[in-house]
Amino acid sequence: MTNAPVNAIGLIGAGAVGQTVAAALCTAGLSDRLLITSRTDTQARALVADIDDLREATASPTYAQATAPIGLHSCRAVVIAARAAFTNTARSDIRMAGATANAPVIVRLAHQLRGYTGTVLMVTNPVDVMTRLFAETSGIPNVYGIGSNLDSARYRSLLARHFAVPATAIRGHVIGEHGDGAVICASTTIVNGQSVPLPLQQARDELRSRASRINSGIGRTRSGPAGAVLSALRKVLALEDGIEELSTPYKGVHLGLPLHFTRGRPTVHLPALNHAEQRQLDAAHHKLRAAHHNLTAHLGANAPSLITSEGSQ
Repeated sequence: MTNAPVNAIGLIGAGAVGQTVAAALCTAGLSDRLLITSRTDTQARALVADIDDLREATASPTYAQATAPIGLHSCRAVVIAARAAFTNTARSDIRMAGATANAPVIVRLAHQLRGYTGTVLMVTNPVDVMTRLFAETSGIPNVYGIGSNLDSARYRSLLARHFAVPATAIRGHVIGEHGDGAVICASTTIVNGQSVPLPLQQARDELRSRASRINSGIGRTRSGPAGAVLSALRKVLALEDGIEELSTPYKGVHLGLPLHFTRGRPTVHLPALNHAEQRQLDAAHHKLRAAHHNLTAHLGANAPSLITSEGSQ
């Protein structure tokens, strides 16, 4: 068994998404250790035991270990897949519906991880808002959300099926909000190196309905987010160069943009947008700015006391 490329990666959350992310990280073998923390120590230790079985079966170099959030400071990267216990009954804008419930969890984690010097990948929805909330509260500079990465993968997969070509033949991005405000960069999408007529309405419908369809069938999207995390980690940890569509600061908000990583360092590569796409991106910008304002107003003076009381448990 050989050593993995990275000493340690952290994971916060042992729910459905956290479990799938943990399995993906174990089988990928990116790190010697996978440090896991969750709402309770029992949950974290149970997931560690399950991943330990996976490690034995696959001869993975990655050993899982339960830890408290303070133990994550030694990790090169931390993935946040924590989620509050709530039932999402929204019929539209379903990702945004979790903002009020998930925000206190993210704020508490941000305070616990202050001073961390690695990279944080946010999975918790609404991912663009939670990414900004965590980044501004924690002061950690390298914080990214994985939502547009997943949307772009879904977009390229749909086009690959439509045109009967490999997904690698598709060059195209989905940016902006991970949600109903997603912007399909159709004007710069190419298939096998050429601009072709695209099934744009079909793509929009698929992006808006896919999560609900998955949730109604199996309860939660799992594998897609885990794949987006794994792809992003390879870039932010300088294991590969390439483009990832990640939520990052843009004109005072966080929203999804293509980032070109070279040896772990990102450069924004915003594609040329036509008038309609620019208008959609502006709308996503205004929506996310308003969502952040409303959320911080809701948290208000209760946030510090919430952090103190919950953080002591």
